[in-house]
Amino acid sequence: MKTLLLAAVLIVASKVVTMAEHVPLTFKTKSGTEVLYRFTAPEKAEVGKQYPLVLFLHGAGERGSDNKVQLKHGVNDILKGAAALGESVFLIAPQCPANKWWTTAAPDRRVRKEAGGKESLTEAVLALIEKTAEKHPIDPKRIYITGLSMGGFGTWDMLARSPQTWAAAIPICGGGDPLSVRRFKHIPIWIFHGDADDVVPAKNSELMAAALEDAHGKAELTMYPGVGHDSWTQTYKNLEVIKWLFAQKK
Repeated sequence: MKTLLLAAVLIVASKVVTMAEHVPLTFKTKSGTEVLYRFTAPEKAEVGKQYPLVLFLHGAGERGSDNKVQLKHGVNDILKGAAALGESVFLIAPQCPANKWWTTAAPDRRVRKEAGGKESLTEAVLALIEKTAEKHPIDPKRIYITGLSMGGFGTWDMLARSPQTWAAAIPICGGGDPLSVRRFKHIPIWIFHGDADDVVPAKNSELMAAALEDAHGKAELTMYPGVGHDSWTQTYKNLEVIKWLFAQKK
């Protein structure tokens, strides 16, 4: 994909802000943790209006340091769906470094540091979300998270770590800790998995859905019959799924 240079134009008279798409950026936390990410902003954002933000977490196959390959799955389909619905959105797609994971949390999902006290990547991404919301016209009631495979695991972890952040979530072919669901049972969640997945067992999603049901949470599980690990393509291309996501508000 062609790299686009950051171009931001603020025209106060016409109340229009124009920005380029998929801008490659780097965020560094106060502790020094770096996050490579792509940032997409509305082509025409009206001054004084707030817009939803989507955090997209890629899978293990898109790890690296090129700040590009994380756009391989999902991102463009989400944006195409938003455009078809007339939604102007912000989107952040961070890239996880090679040989790392979105989270190193302990099973209770309360550990926020890596071994040795280092800041976790998940914590750094949450700091990026907070900083982005401070700098751009983002609606705090419409911040969403979704991810596939490794990113599905990351989505569940993000829900547990920062339940106050999210208006809704779509975890795809991932898994989490069923003991953590009471922290985010109030958040609308639509879970997707293929029942023939031989990489991440569908049981992972079933356990999370069952735990949320027991906790009287707001979760729905869609299990694709006969589908293997790639349960994300048809999910992100489904306009009804994207419509559901943007309809959710805190």
